Amino acid sequence: MLGTLRKMRSHLDENQQVQYQLPVGDELLDLNPLIGSTLTLTHTGKILCCSCGKKTKKSYSQGHCYVCMQKLASCDMCIMKPETCHFAAGTCREPSWGEANCFVPHYVYLSNTSGIKVGITRHTQLPTRWIDQGATQGLPIFKVETRFISGLVEIALAAMIADKTNWRTMLKGNADDMDLKQQAEILIPQITERLAQITAEHGEHAITKLDEPIQSIQFPVLEFPTKIASHNFDKTPEVTGILKGIKGQYLIFDTGVINIRKFGSYEISVTV
Repeated sequence: MLGTLRKMRSHLDENQQVQYQLPVGDELLDLNPLIGSTLTLTHTGKILCCSCGKKTKKSYSQGHCYVCMQKLASCDMCIMKPETCHFAAGTCREPSWGEANCFVPHYVYLSNTSGIKVGITRHTQLPTRWIDQGATQGLPIFKVETRFISGLVEIALAAMIADKTNWRTMLKGNADDMDLKQQAEILIPQITERLAQITAEHGEHAITKLDEPIQSIQFPVLEFPTKIASHNFDKTPEVTGILKGIKGQYLIFDTGVINIRKFGSYEISVTV
């Protein structure tokens, strides 16, 4: 197989285990059956922008050329920090894109990755978002009207718990199960005043508290690494070894790990 990389596709099967596929150009490679076997990924030296398709010397914002990174709303800082949304100021790079992607329902959630964390995602992205970050448990606690509002709620909760995953800890094993509902019952009362302020500013339907079940997620891993060594196509074009497992967007080899999402738009050949 030869083509450009994209982030791995995933879904949960009936046993709540993640099934992975690796997009290589227009083809999809089923990865779960390859765990325990040798897999080789070789970078050809080309990087082709995931938006315009032009060759670029460097990948920006997970697969874009510099020009696209500068002009696309999906690459703006407010995607990483929704509370900095500047749509109301009339300065959104692509207003139609913003309306379609940011002015839609979002979830604020708790997840268990390298420990408890808070996060946000569009209403269509669960459980994909939890899978991508390597969470073994996830719980949506609020549904909000816009991405901007989700950022405001996330900030309030992030004052008490992490909003980022320690990826090295996440790759060394699964965190102990925790009662995310109980954690929510402890955390939410502490931000009641802030939630009231947000509702007063954005309307009574801006935030809806949820009562959903905890989602458990099982990752296909034969063996977790005790020491994390990262593969990097920019330094070593060939990544090869026995595939020991997959967690989040990481392939775990006996020779090290590689973050597939980081190398989106890199052209590679795959040998099984």
